[in-house]
Amino acid sequence: MCTFNGQRFLRAQLDSIAAQDRLPDELVVCDDGSSDGSIEIIRAFAQSAPFPTRLVVNQKNLGSTRNFEQAISLCRSAIVALADQDDVWYRHKLARIEKAFLQSNATVAAFSDADLIDHDSRMLGLRLWSTFSFDRSKQRQFANGRALNVLVRHPVVTGATMAFRRALLDLVSPIPPDDLHDRWISFLLAAHGPFELIQDPLMGYRRHPGQQAGLPPLTPEARMAHARSRGGGTYLEEIKQFRELQERLESRRPNFHYADGALKEIDGKLSHLEHRARLPRTNLARIPGVLREIFNLHYWRYSGGWISVGKDLLLR
Repeated sequence: MCTFNGQRFLRAQLDSIAAQDRLPDELVVCDDGSSDGSIEIIRAFAQSAPFPTRLVVNQKNLGSTRNFEQAISLCRSAIVALADQDDVWYRHKLARIEKAFLQSNATVAAFSDADLIDHDSRMLGLRLWSTFSFDRSKQRQFANGRALNVLVRHPVVTGATMAFRRALLDLVSPIPPDDLHDRWISFLLAAHGPFELIQDPLMGYRRHPGQQAGLPPLTPEARMAHARSRGGGTYLEEIKQFRELQERLESRRPNFHYADGALKEIDGKLSHLEHRARLPRTNLARIPGVLREIFNLHYWRYSGGWISVGKDLLLR
């Protein structure tokens, strides 16, 4: 777990971990220099926790990605489950995750759905996967060995729901500090081996204004407004991220069982993103380029379908 000024929800999360039917072997918490009461809450929890709890307080702020990488590296057990400071785990979460890994030695990672809750832990009537458009069709693709086809389009694995084999840390480390750790880890692990999808929600994923990396906008209108606020730099950010994934796969190709397929998907994604980044400034001049990506179905293979078409035609 990584913490940073999270005292409002932290104790509820810690208590939910302590209430697991299958207790963790250990809890490693890396605090990124909190100035509220987070550190005191963790220290008090550690005194009565029914498992070893290790707290590391960073002398300087590392940022979310580097802090998670540090926390993972300090774990000693075979399976690492990631935890955010503001969620609530259901009692059976760790037992269900353990079962996923015991069923097959080939499984490299597992992740689940989650219920969305508000700042008062009230159910919002939504599931996490639905907010990422991770529908039944994409779930079948993921489960049937086509995880990379899904992940190249958009990230669907949320770090707070994910667990993976500690022995594979060297494949994903170091993590570029400007990338989100869950996207980086999930894509590279999918290039190494199969994931276990757990369709049941195993936790309450809290949606609140103060969270650092929240959910995508939930309506088409909100998504368009979000796209308008980000501008064309979105493509350049993604290009940079996929270039970094490409470099890692190429530099350690023998260690990734599905490196060839992953690199092929990345090549297609980069071509699509670079084409979108080069679209002309005026609306009418963009139409031929957009039509080309419509006819070759790249908007559906590598982006968000008609929403991405609308963005390229209407927003610049």
